[in-house]
Amino acid sequence: MTDFKDRERGEETKFAFDQETAFKIAARRNRLLGEWAAGLMGLTEEETDAYKKAVVQADFEEAGDEDVIRKLLGDLTAADCDVSEADIRTKLDECAVEARRQYMSEG
Repeated sequence: MTDFKDRERGEETKFAFDQETAFKIAARRNRLLGEWAAGLMGLTEEETDAYKKAVVQADFEEAGDEDVIRKLLGDLTAADCDVSEADIRTKLDECAVEARRQYMSEG
């Protein structure tokens, strides 16, 4: 019975670690995405820092990436940037790869 409990505890620990890792990578991805969008909108360094945080916060509105995509599309459209939803999705994928690479190179 002890082996089962130890194994169960190990699985729970691994699950928590995997969830934490996924969260950190998603937050980094969103910061990278926010930095890209801020560059397109011509924001200052201070505005860019605030915008990156706002993009990370937007990801807490609902599960998945739609909340982030919706925020960026709305902000970029309002700023008169010629960017489509497909462009944002492509950049989101690129930022996800870069965020994972950065995270793994730190560990």
